[in-house]
Amino acid sequence: MSQPWTLDRILDRFPWSPDLRALAEPLEFVWRFDLPVAPTALWPLLADTSRFNRDLGLPAMQFTEREGGLSGEASYGGWIHRWDELPWQWVAGCWALNERRYSRGMAFHVRGLYLLTPTDAGTALTVYFGWLPRGWLGRLLLRRAFPRIREKYAAALATMVDRAGDTSLALPAPARQPPTVDREALAHGAEALRGEGVAAELVARLVDLVRAGDDLDLHRVQPLRLARAWGVDETAVVVALLHGTRVGLFELNWDVVCPHCRGTRVEARSLGEVPAQGSCTVCAIDFDTAGPEALEVTFRPHAAVRDVPERHYCSAEPATKDHVQVQQRLAPGETRHLVTAMGPGRYRLRLRGAKTVHRVDVSAGGAAELAWRASTGPAGDAALAPAPALALHNDTTAEQTFVVERAGWVDDALRPSRLFTNATFRELFADEALAPGVQIAMGEQTILFTDMVGSTRFYAEQGDARAFNAVTAHFREVQALVEAEGGAVVKTIGDAVMAAFPTPLAGLACARAVQQTFAADRADTPVRLRISLHCGPCIAVRLNAGIDYFGGTVNLAAKLQARAEAGEVAFSDALRRGPGVEAWLAEVGADAHAEVLPLRALDAPVDLWRWSVHGAR
Repeated sequence: MSQPWTLDRILDRFPWSPDLRALAEPLEFVWRFDLPVAPTALWPLLADTSRFNRDLGLPAMQFTEREGGLSGEASYGGWIHRWDELPWQWVAGCWALNERRYSRGMAFHVRGLYLLTPTDAGTALTVYFGWLPRGWLGRLLLRRAFPRIREKYAAALATMVDRAGDTSLALPAPARQPPTVDREALAHGAEALRGEGVAAELVARLVDLVRAGDDLDLHRVQPLRLARAWGVDETAVVVALLHGTRVGLFELNWDVVCPHCRGTRVEARSLGEVPAQGSCTVCAIDFDTAGPEALEVTFRPHAAVRDVPERHYCSAEPATKDHVQVQQRLAPGETRHLVTAMGPGRYRLRLRGAKTVHRVDVSAGGAAELAWRASTGPAGDAALAPAPALALHNDTTAEQTFVVERAGWVDDALRPSRLFTNATFRELFADEALAPGVQIAMGEQTILFTDMVGSTRFYAEQGDARAFNAVTAHFREVQALVEAEGGAVVKTIGDAVMAAFPTPLAGLACARAVQQTFAADRADTPVRLRISLHCGPCIAVRLNAGIDYFGGTVNLAAKLQARAEAGEVAFSDALRRGPGVEAWLAEVGADAHAEVLPLRALDAPVDLWRWSVHGAR
């Protein structure tokens, strides 16, 4: 069993610096709470100090970014307090330390510390507060206030324990802060949603969210996270929110996300407002917005239905950077040893403001400890055992912040790459376009091209008017088949269609459906098609007034048409190796033949597969 965190032990591990102790004699409080929740379940709730401070009854705070840091202001009992927020330090699941340097208020300096110790029954939570009071009156008021604050802590922690494991994401607004909702506008929006074909049960959930949800949950609604919490199809929630935006129930934001802290740096109200470059003064970096994770699409209730102000009751740095497992600030020459709770997975190690990153993998059989010097980076094996120890050494002449973060991005973010292949978005937001010169990395997409076979003879035999009507009718049919497989038509080019899909299997299933629809024995239209597909990375760009895809993936998908005839599909070997594709081809009885396509622009010919769909069972 671990030793209890006494005041002496806390001060030995987290000592006051001599220059701070010279300001005033510290006023210190240590409380212990035994909670029936494991540290892994307690940590994300405890790290959300903004919500926790609000539950304690503390007032809202205003934060301003200044010179690479945060400055805060709040009123406590009529006293205005102003401070500079020092970067938090924490080891996820173990402890978190927050410090403030006050320019106005009852104290010169304040430290708050949470320490989580696992027990047989759950967690022993030790809470430490250290104040350097500004004069005798500040010291007196603090001594009188803290016994009552401890009682509030106990009550708020009991509420937190009850909330552990709750994934509803629609916690009710606090009774002391009932939301102001225009119920008539809400009812009108709900009726409009049902009129757009959104399921009544989903409409009811969204109405409850807007009517009674917590401001802290509603300022940035992530549709994928909402869908998982409700056990509802993700696409259905995205489509409902898109329709909700069009009928005035929600607002859609394009959030520019810092690649380091992963916080929102710009909230663009339209795609055209997204800049080509972003910056984060807190992380001391500039970055391109062309990265695949640089943009996230979020929603919030429309201000005319319910105003959701962005309120902060704490900077809550560990909660806003939940991917960061370790953040430590070391003075020049300082060495620090830590034990972490890092689980299996891949992590990135970096210094604040530095572009160089190092990667380590945590898995069974790895090293128990990693030494990391600020000047040279981590030393030794890049494989670590779970819960590894870290030996950090700042061997530079400047203060350094060491950061360890999960390398992967969470799946809760709705990226433009997914939205651009959503047919509802392209229909309802056809006027959305990127600013000139702005590009968005789409990650891996599946691109499909259709092409009419014998189009020259077709136009000559049918005449322009009849040919136009036939081509237009075939566009409608193809679009419906594309949307049925979760894709979207990007554009039409003459009598050809370009479409995009989120997965190779969806694109290939659509190709089969299109060829079956325009089979050789169909008598009511002379249209016959060849189809080609390829998958890979591409970028989204502005073309005229719309969103178009560009890159080698698109180019190769188009060139593969040279190997297809009427009723056939030519697809790349890269697509055939996509998740579930080979099993699906076997299931539908596809008789696909391997071929190669020589391309002078490439060093080697392209491996492809040619499939006559009408031979499938």
